[in-house]
Amino acid sequence: MPDGEQERDMRRFAGSCRFVYNKALAMQKENHEAGNRFIGYVAMAKHLTGWRNGAETPWLKDAPCHPLQHALKDLEKAYKNFFEKRADFPKFKHKGRLGAFACRCPISKYYRIRIQRNGACDHS
Repeated sequence: MPDGEQERDMRRFAGSCRFVYNKALAMQKENHEAGNRFIGYVAMAKHLTGWRNGAETPWLKDAPCHPLQHALKDLEKAYKNFFEKRADFPKFKHKGRLGAFACRCPISKYYRIRIQRNGACDHS
């Protein structure tokens, strides 16, 4: 079980993943409204590098890059499922919405970490 500091870090990392997912989704929506094509993962990952190095979001550097990259992959998968009519249009993620937001962190192997509505963390 994680100690208090590790739990705080996991909550921060999950918040960073949620922020990246939402920022990328907003960018995709703006791009679509401008009449442009879908932005693929590779191009979006370049934006992530800019966000991590940007003056507006320096706190993104505190989170490991792999979970942030996986947030972009999750969004791409959500779009793919939407385009193939297997799911609804991707939605913005909210803190505590539907109980939890999951992100993956590389800790010797990939774990799924869920931040519960009450702030507790669990992983698998």
